[in-house]
Amino acid sequence: MFFLKKLLSALVLPPLGPLLLVALGLLLLRRHPRTGKILAWGGLLAALLLVTPISVMPLVRGLEGCFAPVDEARLRQADAILILGGGARNYAPEFGGRTVNRLTLERLRYGARLARHSGLPVMVSGGATRPSQTPEAVLMKAALEDDFGIPVKWMEARSQDTRENAELSATALLPAGIRRIVLVTHAAHMKRSVEAFEHAGFQVIPAPTANLSGPADGDEGLPMLPSMNTAYAGWYAVHEWLGLLAYRLSR
Repeated sequence: MFFLKKLLSALVLPPLGPLLLVALGLLLLRRHPRTGKILAWGGLLAALLLVTPISVMPLVRGLEGCFAPVDEARLRQADAILILGGGARNYAPEFGGRTVNRLTLERLRYGARLARHSGLPVMVSGGATRPSQTPEAVLMKAALEDDFGIPVKWMEARSQDTRENAELSATALLPAGIRRIVLVTHAAHMKRSVEAFEHAGFQVIPAPTANLSGPADGDEGLPMLPSMNTAYAGWYAVHEWLGLLAYRLSR
């Protein structure tokens, strides 16, 4: 099921999704010229919209706009900090093999900062795509303890998506009386994560990081013209909106 979801995502999300529409339209041009033109031009338009700031920005802000950085007062109300995995880098010889990828590292850095300021215990959550791989949670624990000097109290290492992050974390934390959590993930991923963790029984204090909709004058913001940053933000936004829709329909 995990690999099926990944395959469907690759077929729908940019850049492959719009390109497939263009290709299908071109194939249909001879026998069904009207339909072929609609599909081909629709795919081209979708590809352009998803790399253009004026169209990507509303998609991103719709995900990130609900959540502000966590403040000291709310941090003091929590029982624990929970950091979600965002993927792993399989080839990292300088680290002896597999390690966290840049997305997970961004979350770990912010989670470590919050843990150092608050003294709250930390949980990491993330599994592996194959049984032979080291789970993300194990890699996250090693990075937090070795690189940031933050101890990890709980580790959930079997989940493969956000829903399982929430359900399996609840199995470990709720019986121990840990209900109010500071949830650390990317700002664009927070809307879906909050829904999943609240549905699992947690009281969630969002702690978003790595906003994509910041000022246009830095690497983290969307520039005025199409760019690699905008294309990435467009991909991430579509991924999250589709993931949110799928989660709500299947809940």
